[in-house]
Amino acid sequence: MGVKAERASATRAALLAAARDLFATVGYAATGTETILAAAGVTRGALYHHFADKRALFAAVCETLHVEAQAVIETDADAAPSAFDGLIAGCLGFLDFMVRPEVRRILILDAPSVLGWAAWNEMDRRHGFGLLIEGVQAAVDAGGLKGDPLTLAVMINGALNYGVVWAGQSEDAEALKQLKSSFVHMMETLRYKSPEDN
Repeated sequence: MGVKAERASATRAALLAAARDLFATVGYAATGTETILAAAGVTRGALYHHFADKRALFAAVCETLHVEAQAVIETDADAAPSAFDGLIAGCLGFLDFMVRPEVRRILILDAPSVLGWAAWNEMDRRHGFGLLIEGVQAAVDAGGLKGDPLTLAVMINGALNYGVVWAGQSEDAEALKQLKSSFVHMMETLRYKSPEDN
């Protein structure tokens, strides 16, 4: 990589880091472009060289967080002994990642309104929800779950996303622990057992 490319990469990284911190701390609406520029130590021209506007920068921050979440989900799921257990482990990894204040603020609370419902869903489908569909499909194929994979994934996704909002807003320090325990119990009730297992 040449000097110019390295400088451009460093500038983009500085913008993403500064914006991520500000979006997480005060939210998208309260974060001014000038504040981002000052925090990143770059010019307005540098910003517009990399991003069309503040919304595009926000979208890039969201993509970064999704990629980080995907790595956690895949690592946890791959370590499980079966497809069904991998589905549960990946979902628990998702909860741990998403309930972090900066992530919850950006991806769960601000992103749907800033990006728009369609764009937010499309991004989620390429990352978190896409992985969930794959995990549910694998569990169904292995016989651990019964039902339509997409419908099951939609239902599980709803429980996960609202659970993140609830646990993140709760003043109870045990909320996340309770959420994860209840989620595992819910999933275990869905685990398919053949008549021979009874």
